[in-house]
Amino acid sequence: MIKFRQLQGAVWAIFAVFTGVVVINAGDRLLGIRLEYFSGISTFNPLWIADLTLVPIAAGIAVSFIFGLGGKILAHFPPLIARLLSYAELTNLDVLPHNVSLLPMGYWGFIVVVVIEAGAIGGVLGEIMFKKIYGRTPKHLLYRDRKSRHDGATNSPVPGSKK
Repeated sequence: MIKFRQLQGAVWAIFAVFTGVVVINAGDRLLGIRLEYFSGISTFNPLWIADLTLVPIAAGIAVSFIFGLGGKILAHFPPLIARLLSYAELTNLDVLPHNVSLLPMGYWGFIVVVVIEAGAIGGVLGEIMFKKIYGRTPKHLLYRDRKSRHDGATNSPVPGSKK
């Protein structure tokens, strides 16, 4: 049986991933770049590089902001979903713009890997910026020190004692 808390977490995860996809698509539209198009060496301009790296980083930050701890894991999915949808949309087009071809699947796969890793970097940055933690929980937040356990300063019972 699915608990309400698990269901709520799944809903937030889906919402965070969907928001990341929207951020990537909005970035593509604002920059006017399609990573899947290839028109020779002129393809690789500063806007193309920004769309390859900065837009997924922004999406990863958005995912971590919405989901919280664990956003760095979810930040891998929006770039993958956005790139799959974009490539599928372009493969169904009958006519491409003049002097433009669609990237071959092998080159496109490399682009997808780079975009996913940029999204993961954004996810880590988002967790650091918004949650102020990275890695394991600091021990001072997790454990009480031994002195406060033995001198009776706290109202909680000492493990092993009968109260």
